[in-house]
Amino acid sequence: MELFEEALDYLKDENVAVEPVTPGLLEEVFTDDGFLQSPMRTESFSLPEVGIRHARNTSEDMLERRLVVLRGILNSEELYLNELETMLIPMKPLKATAGTSQPVLSCEEIQTVFFQVPELLALHRDFYQGLKARLEGAMELNEGLGSELHQGAFQGVSTEEVQEQGLVAEQGKSHHLLTVGDLFQKLVSQLATYRGYIDNYESAVEVVRRCTQSDPRFRTLAESMRARKGSDSSKSEYTFEALLYKPLDRVTKTTLVLHDLLSHTPPEHHDAPLLQEALRISSSFLSGLNETSQCKKAVTLSKGMRRQLMHDGFVVCLCENGRSLRHLFLYTDLLLCVKLKGGSLGRHCQYRYCWHMPLFGLRVRWAGEEEHLPDTQQRISCMKAKMYQLRQAVRQQRRGLHSRFVDRIHKKLQECELWLLTHSPNLSLDLHSTSGKSHTLLMSSLYELEEWREPIDRLIRENTETVPPDLLTLTNSCVKLRMTQQPHLESLQSGNADQSLCGTLSVVVHSACGLQEPACMWVRVEVDGFDFFSIREQTHSSLSSLEPQWNQEISFQVDGAKNLRVVCITQLENCPEDMVVGRGSVKLDPAITKKWKKLHLSMAQLDLTLSVKYLPHPLDPPSSTLTQQLPVFCVPIGVVAQQEGVLVPHVVRSCVKEVERRGLEEEGIYRTSGSAKEIQLLKHSFNTNLREALKGVRSAEINVVSGTLKLYFRDLPEPLVPADLYQSLKKALDLPDLASKQSALLHVLELCPNANRNTLLYLLHHLRRVSEKVEVNKMSVMNLATVFGPSLLRPPAPRLDISEEVVVQVQVVYFYLQCNDLPTPLTSLPLDTEDEQDTIM
Repeated sequence: MELFEEALDYLKDENVAVEPVTPGLLEEVFTDDGFLQSPMRTESFSLPEVGIRHARNTSEDMLERRLVVLRGILNSEELYLNELETMLIPMKPLKATAGTSQPVLSCEEIQTVFFQVPELLALHRDFYQGLKARLEGAMELNEGLGSELHQGAFQGVSTEEVQEQGLVAEQGKSHHLLTVGDLFQKLVSQLATYRGYIDNYESAVEVVRRCTQSDPRFRTLAESMRARKGSDSSKSEYTFEALLYKPLDRVTKTTLVLHDLLSHTPPEHHDAPLLQEALRISSSFLSGLNETSQCKKAVTLSKGMRRQLMHDGFVVCLCENGRSLRHLFLYTDLLLCVKLKGGSLGRHCQYRYCWHMPLFGLRVRWAGEEEHLPDTQQRISCMKAKMYQLRQAVRQQRRGLHSRFVDRIHKKLQECELWLLTHSPNLSLDLHSTSGKSHTLLMSSLYELEEWREPIDRLIRENTETVPPDLLTLTNSCVKLRMTQQPHLESLQSGNADQSLCGTLSVVVHSACGLQEPACMWVRVEVDGFDFFSIREQTHSSLSSLEPQWNQEISFQVDGAKNLRVVCITQLENCPEDMVVGRGSVKLDPAITKKWKKLHLSMAQLDLTLSVKYLPHPLDPPSSTLTQQLPVFCVPIGVVAQQEGVLVPHVVRSCVKEVERRGLEEEGIYRTSGSAKEIQLLKHSFNTNLREALKGVRSAEINVVSGTLKLYFRDLPEPLVPADLYQSLKKALDLPDLASKQSALLHVLELCPNANRNTLLYLLHHLRRVSEKVEVNKMSVMNLATVFGPSLLRPPAPRLDISEEVVVQVQVVYFYLQCNDLPTPLTSLPLDTEDEQDTIM
């Protein structure tokens, strides 16, 4: 339970109010007292009846004043935008003269003077437009409610009766539903743009002053710049230097505005925790600007470098006591793991040191993906089901009940998501130092894991010495230096639901190109959003090739998805560990509906081709019980192909590709039997865990792989070539004319169901490639037909004399293997794609 308390502490420490956990939150899901009992379960708090109306009036007064503050912020933003636009007016003509014989400013000077100003303009224009849209929407809602109130009074309804009917409360509710915290969080999250501007400010002012004195043309420009003052047509006159100072003044004003807005926001309002976090970020940024002591105290490393923060974020650390959610900081020369303490009851946030590891000599290993124990997996499934219920309750209640009740449900959803964030990660990154210490980090996303591993590996290569850190100073500086403020919870992400996906997202991974040497490759596909269902899947491994192909479809049930992320992993012959060769992300557009849209994703030297399609619909509740993988063996091939969304089942493709990877020159391949025990183990893996089976195929003895493939066809309840076509094939063999025989046999092949026909063609093309190595593997076309004929083709009813039956089976397969006009198989269903294609860099 200590682990759950630590997770809840993060929300508290970030000033996100956490309601006491009521018995109805988790007791419906978890009946095991030892699993999830929180000491925070107390009697639910309720206001005395006498104080309800007073509290409501106070809250409504605050909301009214809050609206006034927001209008003032909007007006101030409009003025600031005008000032930034005025500052940029001379940039274009100055650039035009830079290439002439008598430039006003050189290209370098222009870049210095206007550095980061376009970015600041874009940042604040986006904030202004978002805030204006929110306020206009709130005003329209208020006007509609005011009209309703006026009609009620005109009809003789008393004010008290109107309040009883909830009309006045509804007008107050419209103010309560006005949320802007996400806009301010987005604004302050990009304050780094101001850092570049402020660092460049003195250089820009120096250029302006120098050119004002030396060039009359620039002096005229710099001393008479006019900007519109607010929404009216009047203009104010500025000097260029005065305009350059405006962004510096804006940083301080942003912090003051946030403080004022927060003081007029009720504590129970949904914006309160978001504004608190935005204020903390803004204050920390401002404090960092005013305080240069951190730079002075920086440790000098090798080659004159200074210790700097490169990356930080929340990860799960695996230790003797279990899992712990920790904040990890990657510096230029070391990794620092800390735990956030304090921050509540007016105390300042503090970090407590946990451990650190120098990067010099550090060994980092991606240990793969571990399966959860059945008991843990069951609890995770239950938590996902509970999260889904709470998410649906938030959606429904926002339309009806008071927002305070909605906030309570929302906070419960955050608690559930924190628990899942701590318990569900199963991708491990092992760290081993030269001193013998080791730590294991757990993450849910391979994309996220690469965001850590990639810079760590790069910094390890750059570090040639270890400089002992001042751990106390370094730990205390984390609060000011941190770039990630809190664990990523979807329930804390406020924004327009129309910009995210809810329904079925289908992705087809087609092919890749750009490899420097042939390799087997597989692709991990991940989406963000609420983790109610599986939002991370991967393709099967391709054949060793410079241009691997999959054409594999993956479907996700998503809620709140905004980004699709892919990671490409190669499996080299002489390398025991998988290696990531590229990763990229795609911004998901809710408009990708009806037809497949093809995308080309560029990742360094690798290009990946995908197709995506989105079908919006309400999601069915996730199951709270463990979902068992449907079996593969002893199941009709059409059923297996349908449940996998392919035309050739994975068991066939994976075994065939593995034989072609390392078994084409194996003497007696398909004739020599593998270990019956290992074949049964691999069969069990395919029936219970496809991902583990694909790993097992790669490491199994090659005759075990070939034996598993033969067993699959032998165990089919209906032969690959349907029994009702047996007589047609037999009659075709009796035709005397070779051309007629070929035409008849190919016609019978076309009569097979899609999955049967394409799987048979896929196997036949593979067996022909095996026979091409006959001088090495001793497997001729007749040998292969003899091995596979009885497994692929059977008569409708068994006969006493099987000799004639075997002859037909072998001759049919033999003829198909000899046929030069054998059709090319399809491994997946053709897509109904759009004409347009997008290339994403």
